Amino acid sequence: MGVAKAALIFYGETILIEKIKEKIIAPLQELGYELIDIETAKKFGQENLTIFIDKPEGIQLDDCERAHLAIDPIIEEIDPFTDTYVLNVSSPGLDRPFKTQRDFERNYNKNIEIKLLAPIKGKKYLEGKLISKDDTFITIQTKIGETKIENSKINFTRPLVKF
Repeated sequence: MGVAKAALIFYGETILIEKIKEKIIAPLQELGYELIDIETAKKFGQENLTIFIDKPEGIQLDDCERAHLAIDPIIEEIDPFTDTYVLNVSSPGLDRPFKTQRDFERNYNKNIEIKLLAPIKGKKYLEGKLISKDDTFITIQTKIGETKIENSKINFTRPLVKF
């Protein structure tokens, strides 16, 4: 597949996701859910549309079912794929990477992990308490003190989950 075709497919996918987001965000909010993300993927030869939702107390299987029943007719009306597809509604998971500023704000004063694109002072992985995040930097409190990291140097940031 050429670069131009790949870009066109990505652009079309982006438009599709934005259209779906626009139509389902209000019904999900009415049910008490926050729309976290929408992903499309081809799995086992079939299109899959996955809607990730969350709420402060976490998502249970019943929440996924309620959200699915509410948004399925809306998505059917949009008719997002030429062939049949599978609609999945899911929790984003405990260790999902942060995608929005709201994700960061929800996790202020909580322990997080950061994977860097390239080592800084010999380290490519950091753990610490999230202090702040703005358009340029993320600041964490580590065992050795406060550390400020440029956002452009970060591969991903997510909650630190230890069992």
